[in-house]
Amino acid sequence: MASLVIRKLDDRTKSKLRLQAAHHGRSMEEEAREILRSALSRRSVGSENLGQAIRRRFSALGGVDLELPKRAPIPPPPSFDA
Repeated sequence: MASLVIRKLDDRTKSKLRLQAAHHGRSMEEEAREILRSALSRRSVGSENLGQAIRRRFSALGGVDLELPKRAPIPPPPSFDA
């Protein structure tokens, strides 16, 4: 098993970890391991693109039919001849 040292952990975070560990009946070290396991087992944030994330979030609200404007032909490029 590997070891991990966390330097510069502020006192407030350490205190919250100690209280949470006590609440769960674990040591601070075991609580930290469980937090890491839980955070790393979640689905990766980057597994879906932005469009898919937006669609998933708002799909329950229903869709909107938009009328697309007619497109005009592309104008010819300008001539820079003098």
